[in-house]
Amino acid sequence: MGIITTGHDVADARLHKITAALHHRGLSVELWGLGEAGGGPVGAVVHAGPRGNLVQRMARTAVLPWRTKAKVVMTVDPDMIPVTRLVTSLRRRKMVADVHEDYDLLLADRAWARGPAGLPARLIVRAGSKLAAGADLTVVADSHLAPHEAKRRLVVQNLPYVPFLAPTPPWGQPRAVYIGDLRASRGLFDMVETVAAAPDWSLDLVGPVAPSDCDQLQARIEQSDLAGRVRLHGRQPPADAWRLTQGAWAGLAMLQPTPAFVEAMPSKIYEYLASGLPVLSTRLPRQTRVIEESGGGVLVDSVAEASEILQRWSADPGELEKLRDHALQWAADHLPATTPYDELADAILNLLRGSA
Repeated sequence: MGIITTGHDVADARLHKITAALHHRGLSVELWGLGEAGGGPVGAVVHAGPRGNLVQRMARTAVLPWRTKAKVVMTVDPDMIPVTRLVTSLRRRKMVADVHEDYDLLLADRAWARGPAGLPARLIVRAGSKLAAGADLTVVADSHLAPHEAKRRLVVQNLPYVPFLAPTPPWGQPRAVYIGDLRASRGLFDMVETVAAAPDWSLDLVGPVAPSDCDQLQARIEQSDLAGRVRLHGRQPPADAWRLTQGAWAGLAMLQPTPAFVEAMPSKIYEYLASGLPVLSTRLPRQTRVIEESGGGVLVDSVAEASEILQRWSADPGELEKLRDHALQWAADHLPATTPYDELADAILNLLRGSA
């Protein structure tokens, strides 16, 4: 099995989950991506390199599908779908297209992609979506994502992969965590200001920071009211990332209501609940439904309200213990023992059998 990407780090959690499920089916995996090879999935043959500029990415997009010798090739980037379809067709290999985000809406959240300058990116995304429907297997991370009709379509939600999690009771001083990409629209500065106004608390941020937000973030967390209370851990392989949550008191999810996020359901919500981490979340529709149903967190409408909740929790840890119990119980009742990644691995195994 070959997984190729010019836009994702080999430490990406979804890549690790997919690879682990494939290994459990006895399949070997070759992964081509970005970052450091040591951050790639255990057991995979990992080829990793620097991100580079746009021209370098385009060159890799054209070349990478030719480099893998795998009988089934998966791509997780919309811009790689056209060349990958061509190469797999010519070589009589099977292709899997993984569409795990609404890329059209995601571009609306990127300043560089608006207006005439972003037109090529928007055209590539739309063409990639149409071509994804013709892959031997089209994987979407949520039922609302396009393409809605395909040769074979499989929904593989970003649910927790339990072996990566490291649930423990809280200990020490009050500490919140966030795991995922970090940028303003994902609530980066709202989380920082929430902790700034709750002086008993500290915050661990695990994930890559958007380059456009790095300088502002660094300057803010070095100010006297936050010095030493916000820790940046960068991107980590998922098992390492979740080990950093051990002993934490709460998980934060303060995404903004951008077009890309209004209908999204962040996997971290499920992972927080399965880890017994009470969730402090903004009131986006799907997050709201899960948190209200589980009773494992609190919804907020502002930074001021969020900081008040943190201060209430540190003053009354008993409330946190009740939320923790609700989170763990809901996860036990609602999160399946067989994950969507196992279903994906079975589907890929069937493709391999068909190509033998």
